[in-house]
Amino acid sequence: MLEMTREEFEELVSLALDRVPPELMRLMDNVAVFVEEEPEDPQDRELLGLYEGTPLTERGEWYAGVLPDRITIYRGPTLRMCETREDVVAETEITVVHEIAHHFGIDDERLHALGYG
Repeated sequence: MLEMTREEFEELVSLALDRVPPELMRLMDNVAVFVEEEPEDPQDRELLGLYEGTPLTERGEWYAGVLPDRITIYRGPTLRMCETREDVVAETEITVVHEIAHHFGIDDERLHALGYG
């Protein structure tokens, strides 16, 4: 498995977020991004990221006073699937964009078609 400190990985996630166009970042609402070592469910050992919340496209008048949506990027699975640091940089960027897209209501089928699967 590729070696990378948690701090280095968190920096890659931060850089991936910095690459998201500012006009899209301004549209994001009530969402927080986290880095975790592993998914909670051992059956999800290959899960690179997870979006939990209510996509912007599904929010209505009832949406107020709720906890932020949560985007989690998983360090362990990403490092296990990548062979080089460059692979980790690319995969982290793809995963961050993929999970942000879920916040905007884009489903997995469309993301796969766009190359963010």
